[in-house]
Amino acid sequence: MTQIESLSVLSSDNAAPGHAHGLTNDELVKCYAAMLRVRAFDDICMKLQRSGRIGFSIPNRGVEGCQVGAASAFEKTDFLFPSYRDFGMAMLHGVPAVEMMHNMFGNSKDAALGRQMPVHFSFTEPIKFFSISSPIGTHLPQAVGAARAFQARGEKHVCLASFGDGGTSSLGFHSALNFAGVWKAPVVFLCQNNGWAISLPSSGQTASESYAIKAKAYGIPGVKVDGNDLLAVRQATREAVARARAGEGPTLIEAETYRMGGHSTSDDPTKYVPKEELDKWEAKDPVNRFRRFLEHEGIWTPELEERLLQEAKDEVAEAAKIAEATPKPGLETVFSDVYAEMPDHLRAQGQSMFDLAARRGDAAAGDGAFPL
Repeated sequence: MTQIESLSVLSSDNAAPGHAHGLTNDELVKCYAAMLRVRAFDDICMKLQRSGRIGFSIPNRGVEGCQVGAASAFEKTDFLFPSYRDFGMAMLHGVPAVEMMHNMFGNSKDAALGRQMPVHFSFTEPIKFFSISSPIGTHLPQAVGAARAFQARGEKHVCLASFGDGGTSSLGFHSALNFAGVWKAPVVFLCQNNGWAISLPSSGQTASESYAIKAKAYGIPGVKVDGNDLLAVRQATREAVARARAGEGPTLIEAETYRMGGHSTSDDPTKYVPKEELDKWEAKDPVNRFRRFLEHEGIWTPELEERLLQEAKDEVAEAAKIAEATPKPGLETVFSDVYAEMPDHLRAQGQSMFDLAARRGDAAAGDGAFPL
């Protein structure tokens, strides 16, 4: 069987002479700044969780280049169906840290009004960023359904379906690739093979020689790429997006990267990650590699680094202060956003809940009258 070669752009010294990445110097810096913002967001969320101020977070360290490289290939009119480790996709396209932090606290300005866990972001502006799903793989058929709708409407938008290596074991993975292949749906499947599905290594996830090879079963192209090489991920994704937009159907991209931290703030990776393996991947850190590329290009300077780091830290720190001080959702939000006209049985339940809250002295209960 012919093996699929992995695409790389950056050389051993992290230069990319002659590579046509299609980005201006400002856009390259924007990509780098997005990765630094992800790291700042991770750092503060870890401190917030450990101090009991939020309940949960998902570390992104090690996979930022994959997120940002892929997201840079999409237009703001395209639809992104992300995994829960894709903070950089939202940040690159201009989602403010405070909007993400509102979700971390589940407050009244959270787009989901506290109905989702932290890290389950969703945005309609400035990017079409669909709600992250906790169940693994369930968003993949949804992405294909949206792509099929584009076909029916004659629209030229493209969907991204991003997921981890563990997601390839879900029923949604099979269903999504099967339908997308048959329909030639304009969707790009990005498998971020980060080495671990919580504590299960890739060797325990599949007997295939790669995840990219699985594309053959569905009659679509499969591509492997160095997931810590932002420019390589961008190139592979740009080519897949161009195919999809031209009506040539989906592509499965396997980005080989590494999660250099826990699965979540509830996880202790030292219990199962070999130290020598982590050390090997530390040397491939995507942020450091991209910084050295910018330095080769004459774009990076110590002054730029200092400014970008400080801006990232300041933005996220301020976002946390604002979100923490924002009031929690009102009691009525338990019942809102479901029916245009509130059914009588829910109205009665709502009134009972407000009466109970008022008797217990809950300030959020207002005057005791159910407001819907």
